[in-house]
Amino acid sequence: MFFSRFPKIAYDISGDNNYKLVTDILRRVKIKSAIRDNTSLFDKYDIQNGESPETVAYKIYGDAKYHWVILLLNDVTNRYYDWPLDNYAFEEYVKNKYTNPGAVHHYEKTQSSGRTTSNGPEDYSHKIEVNSDAVGAQAVSNYEYERRLQEQKRQIKLLDPAYLPSFEQEFNKLVRK
Repeated sequence: MFFSRFPKIAYDISGDNNYKLVTDILRRVKIKSAIRDNTSLFDKYDIQNGESPETVAYKIYGDAKYHWVILLLNDVTNRYYDWPLDNYAFEEYVKNKYTNPGAVHHYEKTQSSGRTTSNGPEDYSHKIEVNSDAVGAQAVSNYEYERRLQEQKRQIKLLDPAYLPSFEQEFNKLVRK
């Protein structure tokens, strides 16, 4: 569905002057930062365990075909690694990536200037990476590090459904240029 919106181009795959009509998958559309930062257009959403872009699109927009809107607005280019894994896949991923998931990934401590408090239980932006011998340094395991990354991926922005038709129309216009 998503690539059906893209123009076709003649492409010589083999270099033998035998051109085929293919979808121009290299066409890109970027959301302007002024729009991306406009909080009145978006709602925050926490992806639940096992939800796919299609299930979220169906839940929010009433049609799974709008999954591409969610992926585009959240800069998800690889839905298998930029989208949060379900619990089982996450456990397998960590087990396969690390010989020892409980080993120290890095050390961190709370900043002494700038932002020194969190905005909730999943916010670690007030922490800075330090050497193990720094005063107040706390170890963060490989498992905890990966879990934090997954939690960041769970927090996405969704376009307010009232703006979906305008967004789709503008996207179609831009991608065809």
